[in-house]
Amino acid sequence: MSPEIHIALIHHPVMNKSGEIVTTAVTNLDIHDNARSARTFGVASYHIVTPLDAQVELVSRILGHWKDGFGARRVPNRVDAMNVVEVSRTLDDALEKIRSSDPKPPTIIATGARRRDDQVVSYEEVRRTLTAAGQGKVVILFGTGYGLAPSIFERADFILEPIGDPDGWNHLSVRSAVAITLDRLLAPRR
Repeated sequence: MSPEIHIALIHHPVMNKSGEIVTTAVTNLDIHDNARSARTFGVASYHIVTPLDAQVELVSRILGHWKDGFGARRVPNRVDAMNVVEVSRTLDDALEKIRSSDPKPPTIIATGARRRDDQVVSYEEVRRTLTAAGQGKVVILFGTGYGLAPSIFERADFILEPIGDPDGWNHLSVRSAVAITLDRLLAPRR
């Protein structure tokens, strides 16, 4: 039995260039492109995590446009992708929605572009874990800004190895990182 996969794009708490904890702005492209990747790979839900009222309102208006408004009439297949998107004010709120009636907490997988001293796992190791019987629900966390805050990494059951150049250059957009990660973890391998 395959696990139920969820993703969350964290806008707070994340790091800025100076290493401070900040809240980043939601972007329209992240909403659309990550929703389309999530739908493509069969992800059950995509949570945009932001505590800011203005950002929650922005996401809600964008979703309304694509689910029920002119965007839904103009590009009907976009509705399928937008139906997996939810906005949550905190990671705990997102986890509570994901958990719903399941008493077992989901497995949390954190991602990041920087090399870490923590124990990181390869995509192949996580793929094997995902295919293990009885895995349940899995949440893959992606950070904005300069990456997830240390408090988020501390909550993770696994930390995925970074995507990219072994020499250290890694400045992919989060949209690209989501698509690559989902492909590496969930696409059928031949």
